[in-house]
Amino acid sequence: MSVVSQVILQADDELRYPTSGELSGIREFFQTGEQRTRIAATLSESEKKIVEQASKLLWQKRPDFIAPGGNAYGNRERALCLRDYGWYLRLVTYGVLAGSTDPIEKIGVIGAREMYNALGVPVPGMAEAIRCLKEASLGLLNNEDAAAAAPYFDYIVQAMS
Repeated sequence: MSVVSQVILQADDELRYPTSGELSGIREFFQTGEQRTRIAATLSESEKKIVEQASKLLWQKRPDFIAPGGNAYGNRERALCLRDYGWYLRLVTYGVLAGSTDPIEKIGVIGAREMYNALGVPVPGMAEAIRCLKEASLGLLNNEDAAAAAPYFDYIVQAMS
């Protein structure tokens, strides 16, 4: 849910007009719209490159994941990991566009954690994978855009920790 939607729904729930502080938040949301769409475009257009770089980084840090017995051992398992990387990158772009972590939470980061636990996938390993995804992604952005995008990756890492 975007900042605009949040303000409207909260004001309506309380039967009031948006406050001046809320209106300032909406103004800032609109002022950062170009940056948010630029970030989302860069990440989505570079998904394949980001996923490849992030996976290489993760396999270097955690070769046990792709070794026999590891959760990413074998072509099928590795392909599933890469699919998940793309899904998390897409979640980050949703959060960036909305200017909120709500889409990340509502679309399912909490449910994903429960699923990984049920499947025996090491959740701390997923948090490490998201850190690698963050590193690969932020390297494609300028400093200002990277600073704006980083909290969305951090939110997912926190949820996985």
